[in-house]
Amino acid sequence: MDNSSTLRNTLMLTPLLGATHSLMAALGLCLMFMVVTRLFSLGMGALRPRLILTTHLLASILLAATLTSCAELMAQAWSLQWQQHLGFYGALIALQCVVLEHTGYFKRDWRQRLRLDGLFATLMIVLGLLRELIGNGTLGNHLSWLSGATQTDWQGWMLVTDGGLRLATSVPGGFILLGLLIAAWQAWRPAPTH
Repeated sequence: MDNSSTLRNTLMLTPLLGATHSLMAALGLCLMFMVVTRLFSLGMGALRPRLILTTHLLASILLAATLTSCAELMAQAWSLQWQQHLGFYGALIALQCVVLEHTGYFKRDWRQRLRLDGLFATLMIVLGLLRELIGNGTLGNHLSWLSGATQTDWQGWMLVTDGGLRLATSVPGGFILLGLLIAAWQAWRPAPTH
């Protein structure tokens, strides 16, 4: 693993742990991430051949900040509660776009990018689902915020009446749960034969 992939993976870890405290937040950030990165990829694909090397970084920063700001504004217009609940993790998408561009992620084959994006989205949704189930004892809490519904008092399905293990909804709890999921994946996956 080189330094660029370490930086890229570290930046992906931030929303994975911070914005997956509920299924609603994980789904919303996945949606925002996929839309912004796709638009950024299209925009930089059109700009890249026309840019000189010294303006490449500035153009990617401006494009990423513009797209992320537009996505944040659209999220506010769609559902203010959801956008406020998401916090600053939506704004970090601009930084992720710039780093992904710098490491050559958008120059890869589209199938490889789709596979990696799908893996990231799946991990975010699974982690959000598990953290909400374990931490709150609910499923789909405030999911109506994400749909933009005007009736926002639906609280999801209550599975445990006294709540759950609140540690799971905090960032350290997310880190512990991610470690347990990685350990389970390593134990389940067959050992490579030499």
